Amino acid sequence: MIRTPRSTGVHDALASLRAIPLPPTPLLPLEIGGVRLHAKVESLQPVGAFKIRGAWWRLTSLSAREREDGVVAVSSGNHAQGVAWAAKRLGIEATIVMPRDAPPVKIEATKALGAKIVLYDRPGEDRDEVAATVLEAQGGTLVHAFGDPWVIEGQGTAGLETAEQLGRNPSRFVVCCGGGGLAAGLALACPDSAIVPVEPEGWDMLGQALRRGEIVSVGEPKPKTICDALQPDATKPINLGLLLGRSDPGVTVSDEEVREAQRFAFSRLNLVVEPGGAAALAAVIAGKVETDSDTVVMLTGGNVDPERFARTISTGTMRGRAA
Repeated sequence: MIRTPRSTGVHDALASLRAIPLPPTPLLPLEIGGVRLHAKVESLQPVGAFKIRGAWWRLTSLSAREREDGVVAVSSGNHAQGVAWAAKRLGIEATIVMPRDAPPVKIEATKALGAKIVLYDRPGEDRDEVAATVLEAQGGTLVHAFGDPWVIEGQGTAGLETAEQLGRNPSRFVVCCGGGGLAAGLALACPDSAIVPVEPEGWDMLGQALRRGEIVSVGEPKPKTICDALQPDATKPINLGLLLGRSDPGVTVSDEEVREAQRFAFSRLNLVVEPGGAAALAAVIAGKVETDSDTVVMLTGGNVDPERFARTISTGTMRGRAA
């Protein structure tokens, strides 16, 4: 039987995270276009991304036998580090399937946490097929980056934490979106809050799925984007099922809009945010999302290549509503 994510599971996941303890990430005020709103800074997690939440809850929910057999995950870097971090603390062997073109900083950070890395070519190889081959060879439990009920519940803890810090449920979460794990978790945790997913141009697989009511896969050739963390080929039925009727189809952002958001976060908030982690902020700065004083923008990751980040913040000028 396939397990269904539960709101009670989100509360259980939050209790598990607090027992580590994992301190809450900041909820910072910011003003964009004359509107004062809030940024939830998940880029300041120990692994530099919100993915630590779902990874921890998934691995702590494994049985004793499953822990002995180890885990396998597929990730371009943030989920990889979350799984590796949790596995190291719990004494579980972790193998991570990562694209060869992932930012070197993410590959090295995952290795430093003790995980075994299996690289694949993107484009060219199917990452799920590579993971299946690894599982067949060595066994273990697949810890999916977004299509897993425990992972979804774990990501939802960011919503509960935000509501506590704000003193009420946000009117909306503007969410950087790849496969929809965080968006689904927030929808589960805060049912009264609107969910606005933001995806890179050409990679709006969740947005298209929400419009059509069915899974949509990215076409060939795959579009280019600097948001390496937001490139799954399609969402999963579990994510789509949780978000249908709960989430807007959302919006897309261009690479340059993302770079502008990175510059904004650095200059206005003193934060280093990676491209995929800045997508939601990019949409707000570009005026693509309605906002009010109870809007929360998710800054989901800060694992950026130093040289690329330096080039981004040293070029371009602030434009749009944030100027």
